[in-house]
Amino acid sequence: MTIKYWEKSNLFELRTHNTSYLFGVNESGTLQHIYWGAPVHAEECAGLLRARSHSSFDMAVDRETEEYGGRGGAGYAEPGLQVTFADGVRDLRLVYSGYELEGDRNLTIKLADEHYALKVEVSYTVVSNHDVIERQVKVTNEEEQPVRVEQIMSALWSIGELPDYRLTHVTGRWAGEYQLRSNLLTEGKKVLESRRGFTGPHANPWFAVDDGSARETTGSVWFGALAWSGNWKLVLERTTFGKLRIAGGIHDFDGSFLLAPGASYEAPVFVGGFTDGGFGEMSRILHRYERSEIIPATKLRKVLYNSWEATEFDVTVQGQLALAERAAKLGVERFVVDDGWFGQRHSDRAGLGDWYVNPEKFPNGLSELIDEVKGLGMEFGLWVEPESVNPDSDLYRKHPDWTYHFPTRVGTELRNQYLLNLGKPEVKAFVLDFMTELLSTYDISFIKWDMNRTVTEPGETSGPGQDKSVWIRHVEHLYEIWAELRRRFPNVEFETCAGGGGRIDLGILRYADQAWISDNTDARDRLSIQEGFSYAYSPSVMMCWVTESPNGFNGRSLPLSYRFHSAMMGGLGIGANIGKWSPEEMEEARKFVELYKEIRHVVQEGELYRLQSLRDSNVSATQYVSADGGEAVAFAFLQSHHFGNSLTMLRLQGLDPEAAYEVSGAAAEGTGIFHGSNLMQIGLPISWRGDYASVLIRLKRV
Repeated sequence: MTIKYWEKSNLFELRTHNTSYLFGVNESGTLQHIYWGAPVHAEECAGLLRARSHSSFDMAVDRETEEYGGRGGAGYAEPGLQVTFADGVRDLRLVYSGYELEGDRNLTIKLADEHYALKVEVSYTVVSNHDVIERQVKVTNEEEQPVRVEQIMSALWSIGELPDYRLTHVTGRWAGEYQLRSNLLTEGKKVLESRRGFTGPHANPWFAVDDGSARETTGSVWFGALAWSGNWKLVLERTTFGKLRIAGGIHDFDGSFLLAPGASYEAPVFVGGFTDGGFGEMSRILHRYERSEIIPATKLRKVLYNSWEATEFDVTVQGQLALAERAAKLGVERFVVDDGWFGQRHSDRAGLGDWYVNPEKFPNGLSELIDEVKGLGMEFGLWVEPESVNPDSDLYRKHPDWTYHFPTRVGTELRNQYLLNLGKPEVKAFVLDFMTELLSTYDISFIKWDMNRTVTEPGETSGPGQDKSVWIRHVEHLYEIWAELRRRFPNVEFETCAGGGGRIDLGILRYADQAWISDNTDARDRLSIQEGFSYAYSPSVMMCWVTESPNGFNGRSLPLSYRFHSAMMGGLGIGANIGKWSPEEMEEARKFVELYKEIRHVVQEGELYRLQSLRDSNVSATQYVSADGGEAVAFAFLQSHHFGNSLTMLRLQGLDPEAAYEVSGAAAEGTGIFHGSNLMQIGLPISWRGDYASVLIRLKRV
C-alpha cells in the first residue's frame, strides 16, 4: 500500500519503493510533517506528532515543520499561502477538515479557514516506482466577495534534523547556463528565483539538499523540481531550532491576483524525492521519472542539421538547398531552417511577427525547399519566435497594443524587439492561428520555438474581470497553445528554447520533445553546461551541436572528434557551415553520425553515470548503460596534459560485477574482454596524447 491513514494517531503515511513520507494532525490542529527518508515503520513514529513551543517569542515551533499552512497567528516561517480577504483581514487560520483517498496513488488533504469560506486542498500523487511524490495545492473561494491571493506555494517540504544542510543548485547566464554550486545553509533564508517572466538562465527551479557528506555514489539526498515556466521562487529556510523547510511555487513578485467568488486556482506541481544513493542516483531517479511521466515523446531524437551558424539571416532557397545536400551526405535525418526565412527578416531589427514566407528568398514558396529536403531522405523543420515582435513589422504597426507596455512609458527594446502580451485572448488566438496555418500548409515535422528576451513593462495587473496576474496568464496561455498544437499536429516535434536554456523545467517539458540548453556550442564549455543540466534533467531531451573550430564564442580550436564526442552525449545536432568542410572532414563526420545512430538508444534511453568532472579533475567522463544492461557507452575528455601524465584508470559504474563485457573504442590499452567487477573496481586504462583529447568507449555484455 502506497498511502495509509493511521486513524488512531491522525498520521498519514506515503510509501514509495524506497522511501517513507509521514505527516499528520497534532493536538494543536497543525498539519505537521514528521519524517521523510528511507523506509520506516510509520506506526512507531506517532509520538513525534506533537505541538511544541519555546517561549512567547517562539510559541509555535511545530509550525516550522508545518506540512502546509498560511500566514497568520504565531507562525513566522515562509508560508504556503497568503491572502487578503475583502474586509482587509490578512490573517489566515487553516484547520484540518478531512481527507480523500483516490486509488492507491492520490491523497487530498482538506483545509479550511476557521472563519472565512476559503477552502484549500493539498494533493499528493505517489509515483512509487520512481520514488517521487508530486504535490499540488488548490484554493477555492466560497466567499461572496473576491479574495486577493498574495502568495501561493505549491508545497512546503521539510527535512529532518541534520548536522549540516548543504544546498546544491545551478546558476549561470546566457551562454553559461547550468553551472553547479554547493553551499552550506546557515540560519536564515536562501532564495532561488526568477522574476523575469520565464524560467531563466540565472537559476533553475530544482534543488538538492544533503548533510554535506553525500557524493556521486553515496549519501542521502533530498531533491525537488517545480513544474513552472514563469516567475518562480524556492525559499530554503533553516531555523534556529535545527529544521530546514523548502517552500516553492509561483513567485509572489508582482504576482497577486483576485480570486472571484466561486473560483478556484490550482498551483503548479512540485515534485520531491529522496535517495540514499548519492547525487548520481538522484539524477537517475529524475531522468526515469521524466522519461516515464513528463516528456511527451517516446521516440529517439533524430540527428539534425541547423543552418543558423552557416547562413544566419542570409537565407535563400539556393543556399539552403546546398546545405541540405551536404547534410544528407552526412546521414542527417532532419534539416532545420533557423531565423531569417519569413517577413522582411534580414537582421534582428525587422520582420519578427510577420509569419509569411519571404517571397524574395523563396520565390517558389517554401514547399520547393521542403520537397527537396524530403527527396534527400530528411525531415524538415523551422525556427519560430511567436512571443516577440519587432517595432519594424507589419504586426506591430497594426497592433502596438498587443505588447506588454505601460501607457506613460517608452517600452524597453531588448534584441530590438518587444514581447507580445500572450495573456490577451486575441494574442493567444493570433499565435495559435498562424502556427496552425503554418503547420497545415507545409509538411513540417519539427518546430524550434525560441524566446529571446525577458518580460519588461508588464502592463496591467489583475483587476476587474481578470482572475490571474499578467505573469501567470502568459505561462498558462503558452501551455494551452502548445497543448493544442500537439493535439492538432501529433506528428510534429517541438523544441523549447529561450536564448539557449532559459526556459527548461518540468512544466514546459510536458509539451516539449527536446530542449536547447545553451547558445554556447563550444564543446569544452558544453561539458560543464551538460553536466549541470544532467543533475536535474534527462539527456534524452538535451540537444547538442557540432559547430566550427575555432569557435565563434571564444576562439577555441578543438578536434572534430572532440566536438562530436561532446555533442553525442545527448541528442546530436550539427550547426557548422558544412559547406566549407573538406572531403576528409565530411567523411570523418559521416562516420561519427553513423556511430551515433548505433549508440543513441543507450545515450537517450539508458542510465547516466557521471564518472569524473572537470570541477575536480583534469578529466571529464560520463557513462550510459542501456535499459536492459546489455550495452554501455562512455565518453572521456582530457583538458590538458600535466607533467607527462598520459594514463587514466577510468572506473566505470552500473555494470554487472559477474558479467563479462567486450570493450572497444579508442582506448588502445583497454580493449578486450573484462568482467564488470574489474571495470568498476580497477578501471579501464585510457591512454591520452595531446591537449583536448577525447575517447568514446563501447561495451557489450558477452
